Amino acid sequence: MESNKKHTWKSILHEVIYEADTPSGKLFDILLLVFIILSIVLVMLESVVSIDREYHRLLYIGEWIVTILFSIEYILRIVSVKKPFKYIFSPFGIIDFLSTIPMYLSFFFVGSQALVTLRALRLLRVFRILKLARYLGASNQLKDSIVASRVKIMVFLFAVMISSVIFGTIMYLVEGEANGFDNIPKSVYWCVVTLTTVGFGDIAPQTALGQLITTFIMILGYGIIAVPTGIVSAEYVRTSQKADKENEALEQNKNAAVKLDNDNIKVHLNSQHCDYCNVSNHRDNADFCYNCGHPLHH
Repeated sequence: MESNKKHTWKSILHEVIYEADTPSGKLFDILLLVFIILSIVLVMLESVVSIDREYHRLLYIGEWIVTILFSIEYILRIVSVKKPFKYIFSPFGIIDFLSTIPMYLSFFFVGSQALVTLRALRLLRVFRILKLARYLGASNQLKDSIVASRVKIMVFLFAVMISSVIFGTIMYLVEGEANGFDNIPKSVYWCVVTLTTVGFGDIAPQTALGQLITTFIMILGYGIIAVPTGIVSAEYVRTSQKADKENEALEQNKNAAVKLDNDNIKVHLNSQHCDYCNVSNHRDNADFCYNCGHPLHH
């Protein structure tokens, strides 16, 4: 009897903490997001000297209250799953842990509480709460386009690095130490800044030849910006066309497989987590976990 109560208690706790499809789960996640934003705002306010001077104690207490709440939440997440290490070493588990420890580290390392801003990563849960995960096809296409273009981009970046070294060395020889180009590494730094059209202005060529070379580098910089954009854009168009064709095929056969093999796009999924293996993205009408076969409903 006692074990059944314990099982029921864990099931209820798991439903509240991990599920965003139930009213209690959605309320929990919304409150969680509010506290995440609040903790980030507190750290940002503490970094403003005038505000921190007047409200330091209040801000410090507020940060500790939020930290304690997050610590309790982290422990409850571990307790409510049957395989806690699955959660602890999952991406969200690692993020939750890193967002909890900064205030504790402040006892040993002064100023480490500023790392509380890592909690911003937890805002990624908004995708699960608002059920946006199934609509992330466009971001998946962009990711696939960048991955497919990685070789071309690496070759391009290698060419930019070589150009920066060559032009930096030339500017060192033309301008010299008298005009701020003290050494080749500093000249290469100037070339990278100029080539990317950032131009901090801390170093500027003074000779006519140096200014002519600078003009050429700046014009070249605009072309350099366009090249990787064109590479990724062309790949993105190809990926989008491929995805459109696959979506059309999926629409024509509504009883087809739940996901597309090529793009791994899942349809009709919810945010339900298996309390045994901690995987999510189950079908709306699923009674068992697709990963371990454990019952989803108790």
